[in-house]
Amino acid sequence: GLVPDAAARVRFPLAALCCMSSPDSSPISCLSLTAPFAQQEQETDLGVSSCLERPLAAGRRKNLEFEPLSTTALILEDRPANLPAKSTEETQRHKLEYEEMVAGAKRRELKEAQKKKRQMKERHRQEDSISNAMVIWNTEILPHWDSMKGTRRVRELWWQGLPPSVRGRVWSLAIGNELNITPELYEIFLSRAKEKWRSYSETSSVNDSESDGGASLADRESSLDLIKLDISRTFPSLFIFQKGGPYHDLLHSVLGAYTCYRPDIGYVQGMSFIAAVLILNLEEAEAFITFANLLNKPCQMAFFRVDHELMLKYFSAFEIFFEENLPRLFSHFQTNNLTPDLYLIDWIFTLYSKSLPLDVACRVWDVFCRDGEESLFRTGLGILRLFEDVLLQMDFIHIAQFLTRLPEDLQSHTLFNAMANTHMISRNRRWAQVNKLTDGKQSKELV
Repeated sequence: GLVPDAAARVRFPLAALCCMSSPDSSPISCLSLTAPFAQQEQETDLGVSSCLERPLAAGRRKNLEFEPLSTTALILEDRPANLPAKSTEETQRHKLEYEEMVAGAKRRELKEAQKKKRQMKERHRQEDSISNAMVIWNTEILPHWDSMKGTRRVRELWWQGLPPSVRGRVWSLAIGNELNITPELYEIFLSRAKEKWRSYSETSSVNDSESDGGASLADRESSLDLIKLDISRTFPSLFIFQKGGPYHDLLHSVLGAYTCYRPDIGYVQGMSFIAAVLILNLEEAEAFITFANLLNKPCQMAFFRVDHELMLKYFSAFEIFFEENLPRLFSHFQTNNLTPDLYLIDWIFTLYSKSLPLDVACRVWDVFCRDGEESLFRTGLGILRLFEDVLLQMDFIHIAQFLTRLPEDLQSHTLFNAMANTHMISRNRRWAQVNKLTDGKQSKELV
């Protein structure tokens, strides 16, 4: 209910108090408070429109050598006419502060430009390296695979990372096809899977529960519902495997065909990540063939069959190398009762493709195809070495959460440096020998 003049008089003392009480107080905070009120007071007292205030604002800048380009330059403004003027010392100090702000901004811009230049230079270097490696793989290695794959030169190139254009082919050759699966056999099992899904969709849930009452765990886990659910959670940030995505049906086909090919195993959570990585690098039939042969490896078969005895043997061997490589962190994990199964199972089930950034996971797959199961546990120790200082500051819950989803900005070269510094020899015994001796028994045949 105040008239404009009275309202202005009530607001003015509150706004101007900081500048009138102390000329040396922060000029920016004073201006931010006083400018709106001074402007409103001029409008009410003089009855002018806002468009006529530009000459006044320009008049306040008439002593400046240049026009301020941003709100940062408010520090150079004179105070409104109804407030005490700045002293010469304060004006000079504000000018120096502004110049320092501008210089700081320029330094940050220069630093950012240099960073981008370095990143671009590194990107070009990597592209040249990949291009050169691709020529070597295509012309010298792949045509003579059997005689070249074990040479020192090829193994060194392998460690540096496979060019994306040959990655799928090398993986397929390295994993092999001991199961002698053909593309025609894949089509047969895919047809069976489609028929099964058709029958499943036509049968009510009530009838399903009655007919599947005596079904095995593997049969239940190979159900359409579980596969659908897992596919929806496979690399969700890519939006290519989810319903409507370009690779949804393809992933569904490979997983469905596998459940018909190996009903004794069925579908197990985590398989979708392995199949998805293969689909991104291979044609459909070849992806299925490689997928089935990869899961037939002893380590993968032990985990996907949930063979507790063999899994414990792997965990025991891992802990031997863990304690020798990282004694402080090993002790910290023991103090917090953090056992290997709490993080290794997820890593092994998905071959690190869920926990690591996809490009880094592919590098891990490269070495896995070169060195076999040992590289999976070496990768695990590399991760623990890389984040040792961080993990030593965490408790049980935070460690488990951290290891489930590793930082998105993790770079492959930092991980592989940590892996290179991880020794996989214990008392003159390599991984395979240690793993064999952990329970004193021979590894039993899995298939």
